[in-house]
Formats: sequence, C-alpha cells, structure tokens
Amino acid sequence: MAPVRARSSRLLTASVWGAGALLGLILVQFFTGWGSAGQAQLLNDLAYIPITLLTAALGLRLVVRGGLERPERRAWILLEVSFVLQVVAHAVSLAQNFVPTTPVYPAVSDYLYAAGIPFVVAGLLVMPVARRSGAERVKLLIDSLIVVAGACMALWYLEIGPLMQERGADPVVIAFSSAVPVLDLLLLFALITLLLRRPEAGAAMGLLAGSMALKVVADSTYTIAAVQLGVYFRPGDWPFVLWALGAALSLFAVHHRLRADEQTAGRQHSRRGRLAWLPYVAVALAYGLLAFAARDQSLYRLGGMVVGAVALTGLVIARQMFAQRENRRLAVTDPLTGLSNRMLIAERLAEVVRQPMREGRHSAVILIDLDRFKPINDTYGHEAGDAVLKAVAVALRTVIRSGDTAGRLGGDEFAVVLPALPSRAAAESIAQRLVDALRTPVIFGELVLAVEASIGIAFRDETTTETLHLMVHADAAMYAAKRAGRGQYRVFTADMDTRAQDAELRRAVENDELVVHFQPVVDLSTGTMVTVEALVRWNHPARGLLMPGAFIEVAEETGAVIPLGEWVLRDACRQAAAWRAEYPAEADALWLSVNLSARQVVLASLVDTIRGILDETGFPADRLVLELTESVVLQPDEPTVARLNTLREMGIGISVDDFGTGFAALSYLRLLPVSVLKIDRSFVDGIDTDPDAYAVAEAVVRLAQAYRLHVVAEGIETAEQARCLAEMGCGYGQGYHFARPMPGPALASLLAERQSSPVLTKS
Repeated sequence: MAPVRARSSRLLTASVWGAGALLGLILVQFFTGWGSAGQAQLLNDLAYIPITLLTAALGLRLVVRGGLERPERRAWILLEVSFVLQVVAHAVSLAQNFVPTTPVYPAVSDYLYAAGIPFVVAGLLVMPVARRSGAERVKLLIDSLIVVAGACMALWYLEIGPLMQERGADPVVIAFSSAVPVLDLLLLFALITLLLRRPEAGAAMGLLAGSMALKVVADSTYTIAAVQLGVYFRPGDWPFVLWALGAALSLFAVHHRLRADEQTAGRQHSRRGRLAWLPYVAVALAYGLLAFAARDQSLYRLGGMVVGAVALTGLVIARQMFAQRENRRLAVTDPLTGLSNRMLIAERLAEVVRQPMREGRHSAVILIDLDRFKPINDTYGHEAGDAVLKAVAVALRTVIRSGDTAGRLGGDEFAVVLPALPSRAAAESIAQRLVDALRTPVIFGELVLAVEASIGIAFRDETTTETLHLMVHADAAMYAAKRAGRGQYRVFTADMDTRAQDAELRRAVENDELVVHFQPVVDLSTGTMVTVEALVRWNHPARGLLMPGAFIEVAEETGAVIPLGEWVLRDACRQAAAWRAEYPAEADALWLSVNLSARQVVLASLVDTIRGILDETGFPADRLVLELTESVVLQPDEPTVARLNTLREMGIGISVDDFGTGFAALSYLRLLPVSVLKIDRSFVDGIDTDPDAYAVAEAVVRLAQAYRLHVVAEGIETAEQARCLAEMGCGYGQGYHFARPMPGPALASLLAERQSSPVLTKS
C-alpha cells in the first residue's frame, strides 16, 4: 500500500504543478502581446479551467476525507463553495467566447466571481487560530480595523468616490463597480485578521493569504486605472497575470493542506512579529493620502490641521510602541532576578529547535538546580533565599556570552540557552565556570550562605525535534549530576534518558528479564539461617546481569519501581512457598524479607496488592517481612501509618532497612509498627579494629533494644566482626562472611544440605 500511496501522491503533485504551468500561457501572452483581444480572452479562460477545477476537486477531497477538526472543516467548506463558484464563473466566461453577442458589464461571470468573495471572507474568519485572551482579541480587532480604515480611505478616494460621481452611467454598472472594492475591503479585513491571529494550518493559510492579496491588488489597480487614468486593461495585461498567480496560489494552498504539512507550526510566532507593523503602515498611508488631497489648500487652514494631526498621531503611535516594548519586557522578565522568565526561555528554545543543524555550529540548553537551597529558605527565611537567587542571577550574567539567554524557570531552577556555539566543549566550559561561580558564598547581613548547583547540559541534535526533548534531556543530565555528588555538571547521554529507561524497565518486568537472588540472614549466636532477603537483579539482554544500583534509582524516579516491586514480591513468595512444600522441616521456620519502596508504601492499594500476592502464591503472611527505607520512616502521614498497621495485623513483619544512613526521627520508631531494625554496613566497618567504631555500633544496638526491636547487622565480612556484634548483643547478621546472594535454585540446594547440617557456615 505504501508504494501505491507514494505513487498517487507524486501523480497528484505533478497534476497540481501541471495545472499551474498552464497559467504560464498568460505570462507568455503578457510578455509577447500575442493575439487579438478575443484570442487573448479565450486563452485566458482556457488556462483557468484546469486549475480552478483541480482546486475545487482537491478542496472537496479535503472536506470529505474526514481528517479535519470540525472548526477547520467548517472553514474549508465555505472556501470550497467559493472554489466551485470560481469554476462556474470561468466556465461561463469561456462559453461567452462562443456566443455571438455584444459583451456586457457586469456579465453573469462577473456576478459569479463577486458571489464567491463573501464565502472566502467567511472561511478565513472562522479558520481555527492560536488561542488568545480577551484583551488580545480586542487588540487584534483594533489592529485589523486600522488597516481596513486606511485601505478604505484610499479606495474611497481612488475608486468609490469617483465612481459615485459618474453622471449618466448605468446605475447597475455603478453599483456593481462600487461593490467590488467594498468586497475587496471585506476580503482585506478577513485576510489581515487571519494573518494577525496566527492560523493553525500556517503554510496553507499563508499561500491562501497570498492568493487573496494578489486578487485585491489586481482588482484595485484594474479599477483605479479605469477611473483615474481612463486606461482599460485587456486579457494578457499585468492585472490578469496577478489574477492568474492568485489562482495558482489557491491551488497550492489546498494541495499543501491536503498533504497535512505540519512543518510550519514553528514559524507562526515570527510571522506575527513581521506583521505587527501593518496598522502603522495603514495610518501612514491614510495620512499620506490626506496630505495629497489637501495639497492645494493653504497651510493656514486645512494644511496646518493635517500636519498637526500627523504629528499627534505619530506621538500616539510612538507612545504605543514604547508601551508595547515595555509590556513585552515585563512579560518576559522574572521580577526578582531580572533574568528572562520561563516564557522567553521557551521562545528561545523554540528558535533553537527550528534552526537547521549546521556543521561546526552547536546549540545547547543548560539546566541549573541549586543544591541545599531549601534549608536556607527554611532556616533563615525567604529574604535570605531571595538574596541567594539574586546572587545566582549576577553569576549567570557574568559567565554567559552576550547572545545567550539566562532565565529563571521558577523556585531555585534556572536555564541558559546557548545558540551558535563553536563546539560542544564551549558549552562544557560555560557550565564549569557556572559551577565555580555558584560556589562563591553569599553574604546576607551577618550570615555567610553557602550554595552550590547541579547542572545538566543537553545539545540540539537529531533526537531533539521539540523543545520538550531538550528540556527533558537537560533535566536528566542535571539529576545525573545530583546523583554523582552535586556541585558539578553532566552532559546528557542516551543512558540518562529516564523515559527510555522507564519504558525499558517496564518491558523487562513484562518480559520476565528480572531475577530474584536470596541472601541468608543468620542467628549470630548459633549460625543458623533464619531469614532470606530477596534481592532483585536485571538479566539485561545486552548488558548482562545488572545489580540494583544500575537501575533502582531510575525506577524510583520514574515510578517503574511499583510494577518492579510487585513482581519481586510475587516471585520471591512463589519460590519461598515452593521451598516450604519441598523442604517443610527446614523452610517452615524460615522468614522471607522483601524490600518495599517509598512509592509503593504511599499507594492506597498496597494492602490489597500484598494480600492478593499472598493468596496467589500461598506464602503465609506471618513469615513475610517487608523492609522500608528511612525515607518512609521520616514523618509518615496518617494513611501510611494506617496501611502499615493493617499489614502488621495480618502478621507481616515491618523492618527499617539501612538504619543510620538517613535522617529518620527516632520518635517515629515508636509510632510505626516496626519489629526489626537493620543496621547499615557503615556501622559494621572497623568495629573489630577501631574502639570508636565499636562504641558507635554498640550504641545503635542498645538503642534498638530499648525500642524492643530485633537487630540485624548488614555487611559482615569477617568472623571477628560477627563475634563483636554478638558480644554487643546484636542478634542477627548477614554479609559475605556467611553467604553471598544466590539464585533460588542454589538456596534450595542449601536447604537440602541443612537436613544433614543445621548450622550455616561461612561459604
């Protein structure tokens, strides 16, 4: 089907250009002056028939094919009526060449031409456009009326006024001749309104606007020449060339919209800027015409009033332009820092994305997030925070180039748009200077406020076709800098794409690429295995077996940890239930410990999910322990506490993992239904050689005992460490000294060995 569609598209394009080329006959006639008046008229009408027929046919296809939204479809239906009237008008005009009658004006074809204009006006006015506020719509209406008023003055002076003063002329001729410039004024109003409103179908509307503009120019010059100069153009003269070009542009507009070319959306904003001068040109035209009409008046009377009116209007326009410039400045400036705001940054990014990529030229965006800014706000107040933000703005202005744009996106987040860089290294150099500059302490009263920044860099390339892509990439690089230790920059690479990693992780869950390994936890007094902790691994199809450190943090950021965590719990319970069935004497007393992420804990469906997994696998709730990170223990909300209490009532144990690495408030250990405290390996290191390390670890153990919690020490690597922990009262331990994490089948073999040796020795 694809080759057929491609061939059909090429044939259609060839037909469009072929029909347009037929109008070239009118150009040949214009340059050579070939033929009599009758022959020129016949050639003119013959050249129009194919192009107007094709325009109407393509317009009908565009309307009936069903791909347009309702507002745009309504607009194209109105335009299609005008296209059909054009076909009929040219067909009638062609037929008149073969009827031996005296030419009359206005002929039937002239009425048909005129009848199509209101439909064009209506179609242009109802065409979907960019959304605007009420104030913007009023301003747009005023701008459009200014242009039309200026044109109305010119047409009245040059066309309508002289026509109305014709004596002895046929009233029908006068009425029709006067109606044509009035219809052109309506068309001009619709045309200017459309262009200033920024239509959604930008390129097609641009072509159609060009078509209508040529028609207005041709109509006006044809009538003005006849009224003012007594010159009557015939087919083959230049107004007929303009009409022909206008017809060709109408065909190209319909064809372009039919192909649904969406590449013009990015140019709409710049078009609005180019057309903003139209109202002022209209005012200048009107006063120029007034001055010309008053040229015979003395300066004392009408001339002086004209000069004064021009001066006053010029001052009003100058004031309005200054006010617009000031409003624009305020609209795109952050009031606190004086930097650009989010809107201007978005505009600059859009310009970067629109520009074609060139060899030796690079564009980038830098995203800056201040580290440890919130504590400054919370501790010293918002005035101190504002002082830091202003200091950051000064640093940004000092470092960036004159053509770069620095802005504040909100809060403590900033961005810098770097267009036309000579190399990628130049962006990295700017980022490093920013890192260094932002390390300078900020003096606020008697306080010295230290702040740093994590910076992400994203370059414009083939993958960044939208501004959103650039910002997402810069954001991913910035978070990579935070994970790497803060106070530094990172350049975006494909492996930082959290969206792609999120999708890949979710596919890994669906495709069973994850595997669960189990690490035993032993009773330090007997060496007996009492618990196994489930630890996830990713059997990546390209990168091999990945440890949790390679993907868990990204999973937490993106939310992929929720389906991942459910999969781990289900698979671990399934395997543990199988061990209980196969080795009941050994596995009945064995506990299963599974990590629960902070994102899972806040889910309202957590209890139902866990209950469903236990029912599905048949693993008993009173042999399951869920391990929470300290971030959950720190100031948990009431729903979270309620969920954990429900789980505890089901018989499930709750453990705090990696205790001592975060900022958990000890008081919350009494509020939460915690039964196990796992001491982080950092407390175990050196307890067999360093008395201070021993004292700290012992204090943590005593603290847990005071809360009547079971204590598990992680990271035990030597027998001496195990002895010290047992000596200070720690009940349980895990680490490489006892066993490394192992696949499920290996642990099943270990359970089989326990039938003959109940004590798990060092592996």
